[in-house]
Amino acid sequence: MNVTKSEMIITAGNKSQFPEHELPEIAFAGKSNVGKSSLINAIVNRKALARTSSQPGKTQTINFYNIQDAVMFVDLPGYGYAKVSKEQREKWGKLIDSYLQERIQLKKVILLVDIRHEVGANDKMMYDWISHYHQNVIVVATKLDKIKRSQVQKHLSIIRKGLELSADDVLIGFSAETKQGKDELWEIIENGINTDI
Repeated sequence: MNVTKSEMIITAGNKSQFPEHELPEIAFAGKSNVGKSSLINAIVNRKALARTSSQPGKTQTINFYNIQDAVMFVDLPGYGYAKVSKEQREKWGKLIDSYLQERIQLKKVILLVDIRHEVGANDKMMYDWISHYHQNVIVVATKLDKIKRSQVQKHLSIIRKGLELSADDVLIGFSAETKQGKDELWEIIENGINTDI
């Protein structure tokens, strides 16, 4: 998709603030600092549509972005960051849970993991959760530019094994810096919003 229009619609701190619309939604999930905001900015060709931060746990709300009046990108709060209170983590958990379970516009959830690290317990839990509700999970391994090209396949296979991906799940290496993986990801997103899942 050639994106010429992208805008933040709302930052929702509770489900009563979720916007009402007819567009299909693609949600992005991943632990804090995995690069969700950077990925969204990279694939819509914007520098700061989604706010990035070097401070993990910055996104504490569900952010909705209208892309081309064709699809809504939904940036979910990062999980697994210890420095926020237990109460705050539980609140996020309930907010994410109600979105993922009840949102009829939701077509696909894309799980982001850092290609440099082994799969954590939170990543596995999130994958299991997504795969329970959605067939053919899409996993994006971010920060591809941070490892040597010769190491890419090895790292991808560690992630595939760690998440116990099914044969139908998709795993893409992605770099927000070089935009590698962008076209492949767009193709999957466009297929996802054109079919009823």
